[in-house]
Amino acid sequence: MKKLKNSLILFLFSISFACSGQKDYLVTITTPQGEIKAILFDDTPAHKSNFIKLAEEGRFDSTQFHRVMKNFMVQGGDVFTKEELPPAEWPTIEAEINPNHFHRKGMIAAARQPDSVNPLRRSNGSQFYIVIGKVYEEKELLADMEKLQSAFMQYVQIGSQEELRNEYTRLYNEQKYDSLTMLVVSKREEIEKSLNLNLSKEFTPEEIAVYTSIGGTPHLDKEYTVFGEVISGLEIAEEISKVETGQRDKPLSPIYMKVKVEKLSRKKIEKDYGYTYPALK
Repeated sequence: MKKLKNSLILFLFSISFACSGQKDYLVTITTPQGEIKAILFDDTPAHKSNFIKLAEEGRFDSTQFHRVMKNFMVQGGDVFTKEELPPAEWPTIEAEINPNHFHRKGMIAAARQPDSVNPLRRSNGSQFYIVIGKVYEEKELLADMEKLQSAFMQYVQIGSQEELRNEYTRLYNEQKYDSLTMLVVSKREEIEKSLNLNLSKEFTPEEIAVYTSIGGTPHLDKEYTVFGEVISGLEIAEEISKVETGQRDKPLSPIYMKVKVEKLSRKKIEKDYGYTYPALK
């Protein structure tokens, strides 16, 4: 029994030592506003290796955050435009859409062309975005807004809903769009019962907790590959999202980036940045 106990202790020690010795890539995105630090996920290996390769080759350097939207995201890393490669020849990456990675604030995901021309949802070979998003009220989060909006317009045509129709029109004319959204959301259960419809979306308890506290962009879930996470400097990305923009949400003053990767022990990354690797939880 003593021999078995000693063997077990030695086995557990070897696992602990191996985990502490594991290394990972720390990503540093340097911008005029400051530095953004990130890690990339092991379970999206194609996206992780592609990003690291581009960074190590210096190909991200002098690309821009070329599309930024307040309360939504900042997008950049357009290597192939910088290299004057025709769009038809831009490389893509097979989708690695993992339900464990959803669009909470701070996540890094791959940009892509729309489903109409890209039904397999393959990712752009270089462009990425950092999620900013917003914090949701639970009722708004759980509503399927596209279906609800359509059902709401049908519902207000009922003669008994003249008062609701007038309130909607007033808010629309006054451009009070947030209040308009909450009005529509507040009527979801009433409309479901009246029209015998299901106008809700399904979320896990974790997703509900995150989207109603930290925030994010839930409507992008299951549509794009999320392959990394900002672990320091998220306020820099948020600052970038608020700059003045022109056509196609492009900053009026260019925001260039420089990207480097360095291998550090996972233990050091956890200690320095407060990040916990899933395998070590």
